[in-house]
Formats: sequence, C-alpha cells, structure tokens
Amino acid sequence: MNVASLRLGLILSAALWGGPAAAQDTAAWQPEGPVNLILHTGPGGASDIFARTLARSLEPIIGQPLVMQNAQGGAGAVQMAQVMRADPDGLTLGVNTMSHFTAMLGNLNGTFSPEDFTWIAVFQFDPHVVMAGPDSGLTSMEDLIAAAKAAPDGQLTIGGYGAAGSVQHLAVSMLAQEAGFAINWVGFDSTPEVLTALMGGHVDAAISNPGPALPFLDSGRVTGLGILGHDRLEALPEVATFAEQGLQTNPDWQQLRGLFGPADMPEDLQEAIAEAFHTAQQDEEFRAFEAQSGVVGSDMGPAAYRDYVSQINDVASTTMREVGLIE
Repeated sequence: MNVASLRLGLILSAALWGGPAAAQDTAAWQPEGPVNLILHTGPGGASDIFARTLARSLEPIIGQPLVMQNAQGGAGAVQMAQVMRADPDGLTLGVNTMSHFTAMLGNLNGTFSPEDFTWIAVFQFDPHVVMAGPDSGLTSMEDLIAAAKAAPDGQLTIGGYGAAGSVQHLAVSMLAQEAGFAINWVGFDSTPEVLTALMGGHVDAAISNPGPALPFLDSGRVTGLGILGHDRLEALPEVATFAEQGLQTNPDWQQLRGLFGPADMPEDLQEAIAEAFHTAQQDEEFRAFEAQSGVVGSDMGPAAYRDYVSQINDVASTTMREVGLIE
C-alpha cells in the first residue's frame, strides 16, 4: 500500500460512525429559509432515497424544509453548475458521490474542479461486493482470478453500473491490474440489470454496492466472492474482504455519499451544517435505513473531507491513467 493509500485509510477509519449519541432537538445551524438540496440523480435512485430519508430527520432539527431538486444530466454537470452558481449561504447544497471526482478528472475536466466547491461532510461509505453466479463454481477471489488466468484470452467479462471510468469499473480495473488479468467491462444503467445479467450467465462476474444485491445474496441466487472495503459487512458476515484474501486493492475505493456547496462558504457555517446533518443521522429511522442498505456510516466533517478529496483525487487520477481513460 502506498503512502496516499495509507493516509486515506487513516482519514476514513477516523471518520467511520462510532455509534449513536444523544440526539438534539435543535442545531446551531438555523437557516433563514428553506434549504435546496440538489441531487445529480433521478427520483428513486440510491442518492435520492438517502437524501429524502435523511431530510425527514433533519427538518425538525433545523426548523426549515429541505426542498429536493433532481438535476440529473451531463454526468453530474447540471447539478454541479447549479451548486457552483449559488450563494455561499448554506441555502443551496448538493449531495455528491465518488463519481463527482472521477467526472472532474475525465469528461468534466476543465469545466469543474474540486476547488470550485466547498466539501462539507461525508455521511456514508458504500463498499463494493464482487459476485458470481451460483452455478459458476466460484466461491472466492482466488477462484475468480484463477478462472480469468485459465480463460483462453486471459480475461473475464465483468458487469457493473456505469460506463468505462465509473467507480465500479475502476474498482475491478484496480483488481485486474494487481492480479494480472484482463477484463471485458460491460456497463449497465442499473444494478437490477447487472444482477439479471449475472444470473442469466451473460457475464462471468459482477460488482455492486451491497444494498441492492443483498436479497440476491441472501437467497443464494448469486454468490459473494469478496468485499472491497476495510471490514466485513454486518449484513454479509460470511463474505471476506479482499485484504483477508491476500489482495492489496485499495480498500478506500468505495462509493460515498457526501454534502458539498459553492466555494467560499465560511468555515463556521460549514461546521454547523455538518453537525446538523450528522445529528440527523442518529435518528432511529435513518439508522435502520443504513443497516438495511449495508452501508457504513461516517461523521467526517469539513477539514477531514477536504483532506480526503485531495487524496482520493490522487488515487483516481493514477488509476484512470493506468487504464487509459486520461492522459
């Protein structure tokens, strides 16, 4: 593991949710009007459900409604443009995922950069699970790598969400580079499509975040081979991490859900907003939602998130160069 990966691990480990604290009736952040929360995905997606669930807990704490705006399009460009143009008063915020950082290195390079925004908080880290079909005979990452190397062309067809350059594509690219095999990436528009292709034998293996895959893993319709994350998941205790299986693929490369705003937001405002959102995370409904989704809660605040953004950008740019997506 290189120095950047080690630093990322320390940042992430320090920010993982340490358990519920006493919830507050009100927060230091009391906005003067409704708060616009802009999403880069459509209604019903993982980020949309996350945001609406958290909003129900947050609104009583801050005394204002959260107005959800689904501004999908342009690989996040529509949303980022709206956030970037907003006043830095905390009344317009956006939910971000790891794809924001890869997009700013790829197709949105030159249009947006991390310096155009204020990075306020991280709420969740969402590890990756690699899966095979139940009739494949594969039960571990060792089996998967052996199957790839035994294939006539030395490659596996792996399915996941998003085109080349997506978070999941880069995760399996890191694995393939480390283990010495090639992948034929098949990108899908939704996780249900990924799982359908896997169960139908149209791909050799698949990668997903745990939440949508849990019913299929629990019922034995697909087999979990490994978790790309720091620890085993409470919802999938029998599936070992990559590291437990002898792999050094960077466990920090996980999906995340965070909060960002326009540049130049005052530091005390950032801190107050982060505290309010993290207080809302302690609500019983939201904690149950996180447990059911297989995600790992985080209380990362502004200073740690800025450091994390800098480090994950280094990891992403290195990986994207290695797989030929950027120069």
